[in-house]
Amino acid sequence: MRPPTARGTKPGDAPATQSGGEGGEGAEGSEGYKRGLGTRQIQMIAIGGTIGTGLFLGAGTAISQAGPSLIIWYAVAGLVLLLVMRALGELLTHRPVSGSFAEYAREYLGPFWGYATAWTYWIMWVTTGMAEITAAGQYVKYWFPGVAQWQTALVSLVVLLAVNMISVKAFGELEFWFALIKVVAIVGMILVGVGVLVIGFGDVGDTASVTHLWKDGGIAPNGVHDSLMTLQIVLFAYLGVELVGVTAGEAEDPKRNIPRAINSLPLRFGLFYIGTLIVILSVVSWTEFHPGVSPFVAAFAKIGIPAAAGIVNFIVLTSALSSCNAGGLYSTARMLRTASVNGHAPAALARLTPRGVPAAALCVSAVTMGLGVLLNALDPEHAFAYITSVSTGGAIMVWSVILVTHMRYRKAVAAGAAEASSYRMPGAPYTNVVALAFFALVTVLIAWSADTRVALYVMGVWVVLLVLGWAVLRRRRVA
Repeated sequence: MRPPTARGTKPGDAPATQSGGEGGEGAEGSEGYKRGLGTRQIQMIAIGGTIGTGLFLGAGTAISQAGPSLIIWYAVAGLVLLLVMRALGELLTHRPVSGSFAEYAREYLGPFWGYATAWTYWIMWVTTGMAEITAAGQYVKYWFPGVAQWQTALVSLVVLLAVNMISVKAFGELEFWFALIKVVAIVGMILVGVGVLVIGFGDVGDTASVTHLWKDGGIAPNGVHDSLMTLQIVLFAYLGVELVGVTAGEAEDPKRNIPRAINSLPLRFGLFYIGTLIVILSVVSWTEFHPGVSPFVAAFAKIGIPAAAGIVNFIVLTSALSSCNAGGLYSTARMLRTASVNGHAPAALARLTPRGVPAAALCVSAVTMGLGVLLNALDPEHAFAYITSVSTGGAIMVWSVILVTHMRYRKAVAAGAAEASSYRMPGAPYTNVVALAFFALVTVLIAWSADTRVALYVMGVWVVLLVLGWAVLRRRRVA
C-alpha cells in the first residue's frame, strides 16, 4: 500500500472533487451540487437513517432468539457505529464532499478502493431499496388486499424518483416528514409503554414489570451463543447511519451541521433502540414475541389497543419509503456519480441538471431497483434473504473502509501531508482497531450460521466482480 498523501493521486488518475463554499441555500460547490439541505433536514436525515425496518420488523426474530440480552447488543453495536461516524465526521469536516467515504478511500487508500467503495455502497443500497419497495407493496395489501404487490412497489418507486429529480431541497423536505413520522411514533410508543408500567392501564397493566428483563429465564435465556448470533440482525437495523456523510456535498455549512448530527447519535441510539426495547420487554415478556411478527404490533396488541396493527403498519410503510428515498435513490445516485467523476463508471452518469440533480445516475439506480420487484415476484421465498444478506455484508465492508481510511488520514496529518480537522475521533487509532475487530467478529458469526452464510457467498462473488471490473478499467486506460 502506498504512503498517504494529501491528494493521493497518480498520473492519469481522475482529479478528486473538492467541496465548494459553505453558502446558504442554493449555493454551489465545485462539485456542481446545490447546497439545499438545511440544519433541520440534515438532522432528520440523520435520525431517519437510524430507524428502519430492521427495528420495526427484524427485532421480533432477534428478541425470540436473544431475549433481553438483545438490549446489550444494540448498545454495543451503537457504540461501535458511533466510532465509525466520529471517524467519518473527522474526514467530512476536513474536506466535505458528496462522494464522502468513497472519495476519501480513493484519496488515502488508492484509486481501487475509491472505485470498490463507491460500487459496494451503490449495490448495498440498491438491494436494500429492492427490499423496501417490495415491503411497501406488502404493507399496502394490509388495507387493500386486492392491490397487487408489484403495483404498489412500482408506484412507490416512480413517485420517489420524481421527487428526487426535482431538487435536493424537495428530497430533503420529503425525508424530513418521513423521519418525523417515525420519531413521533416511537416516542409515542415509549410514552404508552411507560404509562403501562407506571399507571398500570391496559390488559397487561397488572403483569407489566421491569423484572421481565431478567426473571423470565435470565438475560440470555437461550444461551450466549444464540444471543451472539443476533448481531447480524442488529447491524442490519443500524444500516443507514452513515447517510449523513453522503449529504456533505449538499449541506448548508457542513462543518457545523455534520458534527451536530453525529454528536446527537448517542441520544438517538439510546432513545430509539435501547429505550424502546427496554420499555417493550418490560411491558411484555420476551417469551411473547415470535419471528416474523413485529414486536411493536405484538406489544400493542397485548396492551389492548385495537388499532395497533394498523398504526404500526402505517409506520413501517413510512419507514420503508424513507429508506428507499434516502438510501435507495439519493445516496446511490451520489455514489454512482462519484464513480463516474473518477472514471469508474460511464461519463454520462456524472452529468447534473440545472438544479444540481444527477438525473442519469438516479434513473440507473431506479431501474436497477425495479428489477428487484421482478426478483421478488419470481422467488419471493428466498429473494428477501438474499437481498438483506448483500446489504449487511456491504455495510460491514463500507464501515470497515471508513475506519481504515481514517487511520491513513491521521498518518497523513502526522506527516504534514494533510490538514488536521478540529472535529476528531477520540482514542484513534486504538478505537479504530476495536471497531474493526468487532466487525471481524460479526463476519465470523455470519459464517458460523448456515442461515446467514449466504451473505459471505454473495459478497465473495461481488469482490470477484469488482476485481474483474477494475482490471477492465485499467486495460481501457492503457489502451
